[in-house]
Amino acid sequence: MRTSPAIRRKLISVAAVSAALLTAAAPVAAAQDPSPGEAAVPTAQTEAAPGTPAERLIVGYKSGAAEAKSNKAAEADARAKGKEAGEDLDFQRRLGTGAALVDLGENLTTSDVADVVAEYQADPQVAYVVPDRLNKPLADPNDTDYAKQWDLFESTAGMNVPGAWSTSTGTGVTVAVIDTGYVAHSDLAANIVGGYDFISDTFVSADGNGRDSNPADPGDWFNANECGPGIPARNSSWHGTHVAGTIAAVTNNSKGMAGIAYGAKISPVRVLGKCGGYDSDIIDAITWASGGTVSGVPANSNVAKVINMSLGGDGACTSATQSAINAAVNRGTTVVVAAGNDNENVANHSPGNCNNVISVAATNRSGAKASYSNYGSLIDISAPGGQTSTGLANGIYSTVNSGTRTPSTESYAYYQGTSMAAPHIAGLAALMESAKSSLTPAQIESAIKANARPLPGSCSGGCGAGLADAAKTVQAVAGGTSTGTTFSSTSAVSIPDAGSAVESPITVSGRSGNAPSALQVAVDITHTYRGDLVIDLVAPDGSTYRLKSSSGSDSADNVNTTYTVNASSEVANGTWKLRVQDVAAQDTGRINSWSLTF
Repeated sequence: MRTSPAIRRKLISVAAVSAALLTAAAPVAAAQDPSPGEAAVPTAQTEAAPGTPAERLIVGYKSGAAEAKSNKAAEADARAKGKEAGEDLDFQRRLGTGAALVDLGENLTTSDVADVVAEYQADPQVAYVVPDRLNKPLADPNDTDYAKQWDLFESTAGMNVPGAWSTSTGTGVTVAVIDTGYVAHSDLAANIVGGYDFISDTFVSADGNGRDSNPADPGDWFNANECGPGIPARNSSWHGTHVAGTIAAVTNNSKGMAGIAYGAKISPVRVLGKCGGYDSDIIDAITWASGGTVSGVPANSNVAKVINMSLGGDGACTSATQSAINAAVNRGTTVVVAAGNDNENVANHSPGNCNNVISVAATNRSGAKASYSNYGSLIDISAPGGQTSTGLANGIYSTVNSGTRTPSTESYAYYQGTSMAAPHIAGLAALMESAKSSLTPAQIESAIKANARPLPGSCSGGCGAGLADAAKTVQAVAGGTSTGTTFSSTSAVSIPDAGSAVESPITVSGRSGNAPSALQVAVDITHTYRGDLVIDLVAPDGSTYRLKSSSGSDSADNVNTTYTVNASSEVANGTWKLRVQDVAAQDTGRINSWSLTF
């Protein structure tokens, strides 16, 4: 792998990749002789980004071709085609999908690359040839203080995650986070399992070596102009660690934040480094994470049932990337991807426009499409991604590091982006897999869509099936006798300060048999320090189910959430009660409403 300064200067900056990484939707026919000034093949097939010729090509051979199986044959073919095009080509390695990675030599122009592409396209044994593009993290990092995880529980635009936890916490599921790697954090460490560093270019890796079994994130900072002329300096993002925290931060450990699937494990798979990451490394990471074989890489002992890719660039989904995704899904791995942050149609942004993925748009705290989020008919679902332009606390809070370049002390920060929305869905997929391990990727996608609720805010252009609802989705796949019938009380009941418990009744009638194993209890309580409150559900026979305990560290206002209760031992008909007590002084409140959904 070349690492000379001349080659390093060719790497595309994160900002440049954000502007456009173009590629054709499918291999084009063999090129005819171009007219004067006309490229032999579309520019999209020759550049890693506008104005920057590709350094490498990914070549997929048809299954019957010798080059599809023999590295020696692929090497000979590269030399022969290079000779025809007047260039020095070099077969680099076999990708996990079986495609060949071909190095184009140094200082090629767009026209030079077009000549090489045309040689491959003219070969009937070649299924596709695409540039090895550079991808970027899809997030806008921001430093901030600790605050509430509104994205999990707020009634307006939260994802109703707490209501799923009594059914599933993600236990037994591994989620591969294909991203910048992992920087040590005590609020994640217990849920981290072995991953891999797939970055083969030592300039991009910034850790002094190529591929190895250590997915540690050394930082993805860069100096001004280092990733391209005019590109300003940028500090390290710790992007992969932020994504991982949303999915599976350790929970109930009296510190930090809660992960959506906090019983699951995270396998960090490193593909993004300084200035981004190449398709070829991402393709191998998808293959390996899902249990496929990658030459030169040890077998994966932590095969993922869910992959999260909060990364991408512009252009069509290439045949090379689609092949890797299809193979992963065929192995039973659900692939979740960020739609992109360009406020454009996702059809022009990969891998959010690939088939066989769950493409995720981002919503803000009011439940509308976030201003930056991509949209379109290819969006499958929306999830909270935050919008810090309306206040830092309106972003998504998760685990990061305080180091501006290299790792320092662990910390937390608000970020915004479809990068933050995607792990919400990856976490939900892990909850679903844990609740019912026989689910296929197609069934997971279908259930998430079918159980979404209408977007609370506006979306122009298409935001998929709506805002994902974790509790409803997990209940649907876990089974039970839920019919969706709701009984409600809207009579306000005052909660005295440091006083006796109060109760609000609901009479259920017309039901047969027992309550479901996933009874939904929606609660709307106003209180200026919710940590003072103890909340119980009282069944008709007097049995109590603790919904919420008191907490001296929970200073947030109000309780607006849905709890899930296994009430299958209780007769459904009768009078149910919501019992609330304020156990500490100085604050008062009221029960506004509550409901039971059977």
